[in-house]
Amino acid sequence: MIPILGDSAPSIQLISQQEQPVSFEDYKDQWIVLYFYPKDDTPGCTIEANDFSRLLSEFTKINTVVLGISPDHSQSHQKFCNKYKLTVTLLSDPELKVLKKYGVWQLKKNYGKEYWGVMRSTFLLSPERKIVYLWSPVKAEGHALAVLDQLKLLQKK
Repeated sequence: MIPILGDSAPSIQLISQQEQPVSFEDYKDQWIVLYFYPKDDTPGCTIEANDFSRLLSEFTKINTVVLGISPDHSQSHQKFCNKYKLTVTLLSDPELKVLKKYGVWQLKKNYGKEYWGVMRSTFLLSPERKIVYLWSPVKAEGHALAVLDQLKLLQKK
């Protein structure tokens, strides 16, 4: 089940594309965009990662970090980042621990076949680690800009 608005965000402790451990404690007093995506170097995921990377300086200006999570290994993330010159931090969850905590590991259907996979979803977390906004499912194109716009609105309140 996907956590809902106002819930405390489930903690994370994963490895980045640089093989570094990452947890929420690394981003004290910052907003966090936590986006979940199915697979490195696929069309929708590439659009989303490129858009978040292109807008990363805008997120940084308003005290926000962007973290992408998929079940791919860190080496896959590394290749993906190098291929597209991505600047976002990508985290690896091959054991599906965080994906399941956030309820994004779901039974999906494509062309009549059922399979388990990541439901593209994004959670916006306050510095207090409350879920203040969420998108699920997500259409990749234009999503990063929509997240940035929503974040700016929430920070004005």
